[in-house]
Amino acid sequence: MGKKILITGFEPFGQDTVNASWEAVSRLEDRIDGRAVTKLLVPTEFGVAAEKVLESARELQPDAILCVGQAGGRAMVTPEMVAINLRDASLEDNAGRKPWDEPAAPGGPAAYFASIPVRKIVDAVKEAGIPCKLSYSAGAYVCNDLFYNLRHYYEGTGTDVGFIHVPCLSEQGDDKRPGMPLETIVKALSLAVGVL
Repeated sequence: MGKKILITGFEPFGQDTVNASWEAVSRLEDRIDGRAVTKLLVPTEFGVAAEKVLESARELQPDAILCVGQAGGRAMVTPEMVAINLRDASLEDNAGRKPWDEPAAPGGPAAYFASIPVRKIVDAVKEAGIPCKLSYSAGAYVCNDLFYNLRHYYEGTGTDVGFIHVPCLSEQGDDKRPGMPLETIVKALSLAVGVL
């Protein structure tokens, strides 16, 4: 039996009416290289995003969870190496929360490394001619909060957890926010799933 992958994308937040992460995730095939792919839209809310993913994962029992977020300002696909135990928002989440200098999981360790093969993902995406590089900071907003809380929950269980930031879509892009075509982001995520 093939592996089961749960892949998530976020709803729009801030001034955006779309979120590149969900636009790409929602267009992935249901099977990629023999892996069954389940797609989940998550709210851009501290804590709630992780609760929704855990609820789905308890039912699905995936072999790996790959979360995807939009990183305005980044021009490349950037798999994340590290999740930190910090909530430090420069902008409110979609529930109006703006935590500052709070732990993502009180009593948890300072950080976790991704448990997916991030370097192999970078290599696979770059080999396809898509701009990609390893990132060592998922920030301190909801993306990192989700990544950290899932790693914390699944530490030592055999379920792998990772996070990939993608650029804005081409149509969202401007001078401050580079864009990438939707089909390119979809291809990068498909390649990432194929590595898991």
